[in-house]
Amino acid sequence: MKKILGSVLSVIFVVCAFHMAAAGSESKIIKIGVYLPISGSTDTTGQAIYQGIKVAHKMRPWVLGKNVEIVLADTKSDTTETTRVVNRLIKKNKVQALIGEASNANTIAGAAIADAAGVPMVSPTATSPILIKARKYVFRVCFTDTFQGKAAAHFAYDTLKARKAAVMIDIAQDYSIGLATAFERTFMRQGGKIVAHTYCQTMDEDFTLQLSEVVAAKPDVLYLPNYYREVALICKQLSRLGLNTTIIAAENAQTKELLHIGGKDVEQVIFTNHFAKEAATTQAAREYLSKYQTETGRDAGAYEVLGADAYFVILDAIARAKSLGAPGIRRSLSNTRKFEGVSGIITIGSDGNAVRSLVFMQVKNGAFSYLATYTP
Repeated sequence: MKKILGSVLSVIFVVCAFHMAAAGSESKIIKIGVYLPISGSTDTTGQAIYQGIKVAHKMRPWVLGKNVEIVLADTKSDTTETTRVVNRLIKKNKVQALIGEASNANTIAGAAIADAAGVPMVSPTATSPILIKARKYVFRVCFTDTFQGKAAAHFAYDTLKARKAAVMIDIAQDYSIGLATAFERTFMRQGGKIVAHTYCQTMDEDFTLQLSEVVAAKPDVLYLPNYYREVALICKQLSRLGLNTTIIAAENAQTKELLHIGGKDVEQVIFTNHFAKEAATTQAAREYLSKYQTETGRDAGAYEVLGADAYFVILDAIARAKSLGAPGIRRSLSNTRKFEGVSGIITIGSDGNAVRSLVFMQVKNGAFSYLATYTP
């Protein structure tokens, strides 16, 4: 009987030891869920963000003495799939924080789930103002559309000395409408005048009527807060009409595809954007850009850098919280002050929005060149 009891106790001891070891091993890991479009229509953006996060993780793979594990989920550029994978990351993978997504629509879908579950989330690239609205656990490291539109207006009025502006808005895109609204209000508040206010739609081919109105108004600047295809086609048609005016577009138009479609007709177009290598002045930027070049053999772009900043900001918040409790991480994120990110100095308030600088880029000799930095 004693032998049987001893054997049972030995088995119990081994089983308990195994579970304690497993629990101890698990406690040494911090899981950060990353939901991005690795496939689908926006896969290029998602892959760039993920590459940026991977290099950041290599630079700082631990916090609070624990190893950080990146748990990647492919949203397939689909809102329904985004909902499914974010639920899986939270419920099955038990992540302590989230980074995602690339597009506004999918980020908003994931943010609703994260906020309801009380899981801190940081968006690298979603600029929609409604992302953060009435949400306690959702933050971003990029600027908002509102800030971007205001910055473009300040640059047009203060730097370019423009006093008359024309605007062409893609009414099929909330992104375009939000940018245009912020630009117009700020430009007029400074004393400028909107002399032409016209509309187009995504996939339009002919902009003759709208551009005729713009040409007749003789603006000092034309604001095109639209996607790259429409901006490129508008520039080509505007060139044929003979209007020589400064054109300002937004970050989603600054693509290689714009250069390919627009050719010489997009020369001198100005863009608002998140990052320019020439403007990267922080120690964090110098270290990261060097590491990225070593790891990939390429220069990091805006998406890679914003992915890195989302990762670094979360780790900084965890370190300051000194625990993995969601409320503590949330408080730390909302108290991020003058954080030295790769893309610049980042401050995040209780509303979840980042207060940060913005860069202006310009097409010169068929390439994007740094023009200026705007700091609020």
